[in-house]
Amino acid sequence: MSDMGSFREAVISWAAGGSGDPARVLAAQLPVRAAVLLEGPSDVAAVDALAAQRGRDLADEGVCVLPMGGAMSVGRFVRLLGPTGLGLRLRLTGLCDERERPYYARALDGENAARQGFYVCAADLEDELIRALGVTRVKELVRAEGDERALQTFLRQPAQQGRTAHQQLRRFLGTKKGRKIHYGRVLVEALDADRVPAPLDGLLAGV
Repeated sequence: MSDMGSFREAVISWAAGGSGDPARVLAAQLPVRAAVLLEGPSDVAAVDALAAQRGRDLADEGVCVLPMGGAMSVGRFVRLLGPTGLGLRLRLTGLCDERERPYYARALDGENAARQGFYVCAADLEDELIRALGVTRVKELVRAEGDERALQTFLRQPAQQGRTAHQQLRRFLGTKKGRKIHYGRVLVEALDADRVPAPLDGLLAGV
């Protein structure tokens, strides 16, 4: 594991109730200049994939990408990374869903999340990626990844009747453990450079 990876795991452990000492030691050793706060590992996979496409190594650049385990944890991570925690002068950025904007606003002392460098997805990142690629292209990717049979089985479920193809695909990506993480990378890698969703594009441009 890279030093930045160790720092990330130390911060996550601290946020979960562990000791903050490992994070403090690593923070003193590493040139950490920014933290990207993301809801979960599927968002991390998407951010890492886009960074790789653009020839960037975020860890080498001093950027720590942190999956928080849910939007409601943003306040805790902001406190740990800020003046009352590690005392680092970090740029805090990340992605949030529209419905979760209030958690980010409260964590940032009521300031508008966008002004603090947080980028807002309409529903979630999967929704943004499906919209950017189009339903037909996403289905092609599902087929190429060997998941077409699973998708067809899913689409026959009564709960999926009456939903749009976009809604069905978005739900499908979350039906199996690890699938959202896998497709976070796959969908981003399939994007043309001019089709990257604005929140994701803004995030990478801002760090």
